[in-house]
Amino acid sequence: MADAARAAKMADRIKVIVAKTLERGIKDPRLGFVTITDVRVTGDLQHATIFYTVYGSDEERADTAAALKSATGMLRSEVGKNLTARLTPSLEFVADGIPENARLIDSLLSEAAARDAEVESLAQSASYAGDEDPYIKPRVLDEDEDED
Repeated sequence: MADAARAAKMADRIKVIVAKTLERGIKDPRLGFVTITDVRVTGDLQHATIFYTVYGSDEERADTAAALKSATGMLRSEVGKNLTARLTPSLEFVADGIPENARLIDSLLSEAAARDAEVESLAQSASYAGDEDPYIKPRVLDEDEDED
């Protein structure tokens, strides 16, 4: 079992190798505008999961996924040539959900802002249900009452 620091270094190296190879080495027309967002390597350095995002429509995302699946063998051989490890890890490409999560968070934040504005407008026209000051105050004694 390798240590976590070595796995992190290997993941960073795989990220650079795969990104450069995708940029220069793959001539597949199905491959869209791909960004490698993260790489995670297992503790035994045998398997690497590569997270990616694709800018474009759902059809372009599906085409890019197919292109990456077909190019996995070539990418693994490039990783093996450029890594200084005894064994080359197997590669798995996973579409990253960052853009979808960001859109969801933005919609939730805009909904919260709209609700806050609605509550603020209701608070401006609100009135007290009972007395304005419901707390009991101490009685003020007059001068006449003190002399008795």
